[in-house]
Amino acid sequence: MTQDTSRRWQMLALIGIIVFLIWLLAPVLMPFALAAMLAYLGDPLADRLQRLGMGRTLAVSIVFTVIIIIFIGVLLLLVPLIQRQVTNLIDNLPHYVEWLRSVALPWVQQRLHLEADTFDSDKVLTAIKEHIGSIGSIAASTLAKVTQSGMGVITWMTNAVLIPVVAFYLLRDWDTMIAHIQRLIPRSVEPTVVRLSRESDQVLGAFVRGQLLVMLALGVFYGLGLTLVGISIGPLIGMVAGLLSFVPYLGFMIGFVAALVAALVQYGDWNHVILVGVVFTIGQLLEGYVLVPRLVGGKIGLHPVAVIFAVLAGGHLFGFLGVLLALPAASVVVVLLRYVFARYRESNLYMEPAAPDEREAVDVDVDVDVRVDTHPSKPRLPDDGS
Repeated sequence: MTQDTSRRWQMLALIGIIVFLIWLLAPVLMPFALAAMLAYLGDPLADRLQRLGMGRTLAVSIVFTVIIIIFIGVLLLLVPLIQRQVTNLIDNLPHYVEWLRSVALPWVQQRLHLEADTFDSDKVLTAIKEHIGSIGSIAASTLAKVTQSGMGVITWMTNAVLIPVVAFYLLRDWDTMIAHIQRLIPRSVEPTVVRLSRESDQVLGAFVRGQLLVMLALGVFYGLGLTLVGISIGPLIGMVAGLLSFVPYLGFMIGFVAALVAALVQYGDWNHVILVGVVFTIGQLLEGYVLVPRLVGGKIGLHPVAVIFAVLAGGHLFGFLGVLLALPAASVVVVLLRYVFARYRESNLYMEPAAPDEREAVDVDVDVDVRVDTHPSKPRLPDDGS
């Protein structure tokens, strides 16, 4: 084994160990990942304040204070709004259930030619009574879930305190940590890693900041549009659609279906259904032709299928942490794939020409195919110049 091959295997082993440790520690890494994202978002502003002559600690304190004020302001604005919307949804829930039972399910039965008692509530009650013996196990599992949820509340409270503390120290020591990591990189690959890191930083910064603005703009637009249409829970639907818009078409589909159901239950006419369709159509045009090109740009180049795969794969491998980091990680992977593809185009595997015998064989096959396909019903005359 050559020295170059040995070095490559060592680097692959090191990357494998890092990925395995992330997978192993995923349940406890979530607050640190959120803190790192906050530090990453605040680092450019802290660097600008430093260039104005401030010390790092003072600059970080100002940035951190601004982040906390914005966060508290958003909570003070959104929590009462969400509370009113959820209360409205709970009050109207019987109307949604009645619409589902008396309108939606009969329509589905008629269109799919199902039996009349397919969605009969009496059959559901009978099935529940037949399995009444399993109530004990259901109660036990419910008690276990309640206990787990209590521990989950404690965990979330701990994270609520831990995240800002970790974010502050990461933001204060961000440049120092980056310098230490750069010194640990093997000297043979350090220039390449630094160049790819800078490209990844540009792509990731454009994605994170741009996508957050797109989500905010879509949430506000859908919420205002549905409120003007007259949907009582329009702001809640708009916020959900905006938050889910980081996955292509997911926020649009969920928000559109929810708004349609709300319009049918609340008004029961086609006029409001059409108005809901107009709101979401304008929202899609606004996202595709204005928001994404201007705020995110074409630097990422992720296909919608690749985005959906990244989110599902991240959630399967690392849980909520994977969903949180799926798209930023995918945007970095795009930079790495571009580098790998460029290296492949310059390699001997790609540049080496075909052997003469193989090229002649390919030419003969192509010539035969052309002759057969050109005149399939006519005999070919000898080429004697006549």
